[in-house]
Amino acid sequence: MKTLGLIGGMSWESTVPYYQQINQTVRQQLGGLHSAKIILYSVDFAEVEQLQMTGQWDAAGSLLVNIARKLEAAGADALVICTNTMHKVADAVQSAVTIPLLHIADPTAQAIRQAGFDTVGLLGTRFTMAQDFYRSRLEDQHGLTVLTPPADDQALVHQIIFNELCLGQVLDASRQTYQRIIQDLQTQGAQAIILGCTEIAMLIGPQHCDLPLFDTTALHAQSAALWALSDGSAKGRP
Repeated sequence: MKTLGLIGGMSWESTVPYYQQINQTVRQQLGGLHSAKIILYSVDFAEVEQLQMTGQWDAAGSLLVNIARKLEAAGADALVICTNTMHKVADAVQSAVTIPLLHIADPTAQAIRQAGFDTVGLLGTRFTMAQDFYRSRLEDQHGLTVLTPPADDQALVHQIIFNELCLGQVLDASRQTYQRIIQDLQTQGAQAIILGCTEIAMLIGPQHCDLPLFDTTALHAQSAALWALSDGSAKGRP
């Protein structure tokens, strides 16, 4: 079994299911008392969030690069960034280490393709929805058509993530807002919805939506666990 190096804490609310689901997958595959080999580095999210909000992406990238190097030095065989948004600096992280970075968008896109869909709605932070780093990977490398909400709704989705979900707050009114936005994406032609922020699954589940949901946290965690149990080939390298 390979050792996974997790870069977590962004937020810790969503890092918990990563740890849990990776271990559950290993136990399901191997049985008995088996669990995953994991090295976890958890950041202070307040520091990262400040860099995001002020557009200091180079500094945010340098922070994750330093962490990645520490995880590699500690014995990690692959890296998992436990958040969608910080995959904006995935290329910088991958360039700084010799071990593969298992990109969150790849298992998500593969699952969507296997389910027979080609047009999806994307929910996430405003960085993930509005900027090119995430959508372009889904579109250019996996051939998906990605729909996003209009700017006003992107602001609502983003606000609920940072002001509520990252603080562990799950409110019915916010769920209704997400349901309305999902309905609008369906009207535009979305066949399924990507929960493209690792906290969104706290708020929206299959029981809340008519469209199929693709939870990036669950898909990324399971894919990373299966990678660790494989021969270690560098699937997911950007």
